[in-house]
Amino acid sequence: MRKRKFGYVLLFLLVVSGFAGMSTNNSLTKDERKFASNHLKETRNDLFKVLKGLSEEQLNYKASPDRWSVKECAYHIALSENNLWNWIENMIKTPANPERRPDIKTTDAALIKGIENRDTRVKTQESFEPKNAPWKSLPAALAAFKDARNKHITYIKTTTEDLRNHIADSPIGALDAYQMVLFLSAHTNRHLQQIEEVMADPKFPK
Repeated sequence: MRKRKFGYVLLFLLVVSGFAGMSTNNSLTKDERKFASNHLKETRNDLFKVLKGLSEEQLNYKASPDRWSVKECAYHIALSENNLWNWIENMIKTPANPERRPDIKTTDAALIKGIENRDTRVKTQESFEPKNAPWKSLPAALAAFKDARNKHITYIKTTTEDLRNHIADSPIGALDAYQMVLFLSAHTNRHLQQIEEVMADPKFPK
């Protein structure tokens, strides 16, 4: 995924869901399901590709004491998969509130672009910090991530829930539940870029 694929991603979203803020449909379209599931798959696969073959020294390298290592980024991604999906589930459990659709000020395309933009730095909430990850090892964290992500892909392909009309406030404004799924996947891509930044450091172990 990462930046090199932004072009077709944003073009597709502008075509099929640029007017999501005005949607009143009670089910996802075929294109919405396909886009979200593909995005979830690609960011999952990219995570495993970028981590493949890294040594413990490489996984634990930090460019500076206040920066995350590759391993910490991976823990954060796995932890966020659980935390953000819990948020999505809580949105779906509340009654549909389509009257709040005018509160949504961003399109799907703009949402993904904003989340994946590493030029804007955000302080991570305490519950999302790598130090709070419950796993004892990186393989355990990645196994949990893969299992959860696969379930989430299946969910988005098959759900009959009215995701577009379950709306809640987020740190970046009102979003519907489908947009929160895109937020989740884009968040993975954001930290894949962070991993690549760590690996691009001149002092990164060879």
